[in-house]
Amino acid sequence: MPFHAYAASSPGGAFQPFDFDPGPLGPNEVEIDVAYCGLCHSDLSMLRNEFGVTAYPFVPGHEAAGTVAAVGGAVSTHQVGQKVGLGWFSRSCMHCKPCMSGDHNLCTTVQSTIIGRHGAFANKVRCSAEWARPLPDSLDMATAGPLFCGGITVFNPIVQMGVLPTSRVGVIGIGGLGHMALQFLNKWGCEVIAFTSSASKQEEALRLGAHRTVNSRSEQELAGIAESLDFILSTVAADVDWGSYLGALAPRGRLHFVGVPPSPVTFPVTSILFKQRAISSTPLGSPQTTSTMLEFCARHGIAPVVEEFAMSDVNEAFAHLEAGKARYRIVLKN
Repeated sequence: MPFHAYAASSPGGAFQPFDFDPGPLGPNEVEIDVAYCGLCHSDLSMLRNEFGVTAYPFVPGHEAAGTVAAVGGAVSTHQVGQKVGLGWFSRSCMHCKPCMSGDHNLCTTVQSTIIGRHGAFANKVRCSAEWARPLPDSLDMATAGPLFCGGITVFNPIVQMGVLPTSRVGVIGIGGLGHMALQFLNKWGCEVIAFTSSASKQEEALRLGAHRTVNSRSEQELAGIAESLDFILSTVAADVDWGSYLGALAPRGRLHFVGVPPSPVTFPVTSILFKQRAISSTPLGSPQTTSTMLEFCARHGIAPVVEEFAMSDVNEAFAHLEAGKARYRIVLKN
């Protein structure tokens, strides 16, 4: 049976119904009936071919939530009807050093859900079994999809960088990524400071888990937290005054990037040398860290704030995202 999807035939083009034959299910694959799929800014970048790797017709969608429709002959970890989710990665080799160390997201040949294959803006999607992560029963599929990209992107550094419940943590950018980071860090036990230049987001940042907000355009407010933060998580895809944030770090503090600024980040080495500060970055997370995140969400009632569109309204959803109106993640419903 063909899969029914929505595809764009050219960079920035409109989406049209698109049917394709996925071929036989591989022995280590899982086929998922897609109930919901999040719309991520990476889908927009791929539509425009900003990464230079998009193949057309292009079917986006890498924040899928649904149920297992079929399993390959060698799969013993999943059952038909099981609730699962799928994110940016869809396959890892399972034998390289990173995979054997539990870092499947760092696999030397890791494959994406929407690069070189059709994604989850469709009625079905396939992936290697290790990347179809079971959903706890208490998580709602209508809001779970964005956890598999945006959520794990901000949860992974909390685990990887050893953020402690006693840490004072700042989050730069209260958007699709940052609004989930506030929730995670609050329930992790941290003192959470939200950096935002938008007065309209200050109250919502406090509601989402920040203990206080700092106007990122106020030199006075930035000076007031100088050398006080153990960890700063940057979620923005913008060029800002990184020196101000480095100055807010305590000795041994860390500035960590999950958002990608358009320009190279430059700073004098002395701004990190004498206080033994660090700069770092991480990509998404492994299958096991993703499952840990899902369990953490279920335990603490964490969910992204979403706006729902019908899958058939994919063009309207992209226009909403492109206009910067998303609050905070868009989800398409099949």
